[in-house]
Amino acid sequence: MKLGIVGLPNVGKSTLFNAITKAGAQSANYPFCTIEPNVGIAVVPDRRLDKLAEMYNPKKITPAVVEFVDIAGLVRGASRGEGLGNKFLSHIREVDAIVHVVRCFDDSNIVHVDGKTDPARDVETINLELIIADSEAVNSRLEKTARLVKTGDKSAKTKLGALEKLAETLQNGSPARACALSDDEKESLTDLNLLTDKQVIYVANIGEDADACEPYVNELREAVKDEGASVLTVCAQVEEQIAQLPDDEKEEFMAMLDMEETGLERLISLGYSTLGLISFLTAGEPEVRAWPIKRGTNAAKAAGKIHSDFERGFIRAEIVSYDDLIKCGSIASAKEHGLYRSEGRDYIMADGDVVLFRFNV
Repeated sequence: MKLGIVGLPNVGKSTLFNAITKAGAQSANYPFCTIEPNVGIAVVPDRRLDKLAEMYNPKKITPAVVEFVDIAGLVRGASRGEGLGNKFLSHIREVDAIVHVVRCFDDSNIVHVDGKTDPARDVETINLELIIADSEAVNSRLEKTARLVKTGDKSAKTKLGALEKLAETLQNGSPARACALSDDEKESLTDLNLLTDKQVIYVANIGEDADACEPYVNELREAVKDEGASVLTVCAQVEEQIAQLPDDEKEEFMAMLDMEETGLERLISLGYSTLGLISFLTAGEPEVRAWPIKRGTNAAKAAGKIHSDFERGFIRAEIVSYDDLIKCGSIASAKEHGLYRSEGRDYIMADGDVVLFRFNV
């Protein structure tokens, strides 16, 4: 699962990505690794693993991770190939959700591509380019589908209706995710992979003087309020400084700034939930681990995340919730209190389930 970091040039997008890079490198058990110059894996903060590690003293701790992609900066006209537009759009198609970094600070030493800081205009610039690109894709598919309907292709009728709704939504300047489609209509368009159908997290990148930047942050919130998207305030420059510090100095610096968690930790956690992911946990002396699964995954499918044999030969899932386990202090105590249970293959996994899968192949 990938999160794509997008934004206009000089908004702090790469600074944020670099901060994520260095922050991940400080995780002792799962260091951030750069796959390509613009792709990296970041650890999902999960304090539950530390508690379980105290209980089991494992040889290894493995957190869940998410992948971040630093996508080339966008300029007006990207949908027509201006700047690095074609590269920008193709990379967005490959990610599962978007982190849209918006400049909410003034700095005479950093030129703004459109002259001055204006969060609402900047959001509109990128959204418009994505809408134009999607509109072209939908109209092209609509023409082909209409021809199929004329030949008597019954399956094309549902797709045609969905495409007509999408075309109207995009024509009105709204993203594809705002279009009300039935489950069947959505299923018929899974291969379309529209840019504006992806969930968005807006990151308001502020300067070190948070009060001076507040009007810009409020402007951003107002501009996107109808989207139902999350808006996270982060100072990418400060986050990069924090990420470079040794752990002991990092804690001292954060205490001085009255920060309980970094903006990056909040962003990574929010990105994880935006992707529709939860974690089930496994714990023992060899390893304590968080396993990412899509919300709504059943026990058999979750078992398959560990190994295909677990799913193929699934017998049952022995489960205790993390909170119950911590409250009881041990699996044995959880059993005594009736909090350790067996679930079948169709059980829907919950976030924080501590599980032992029984299987036979």
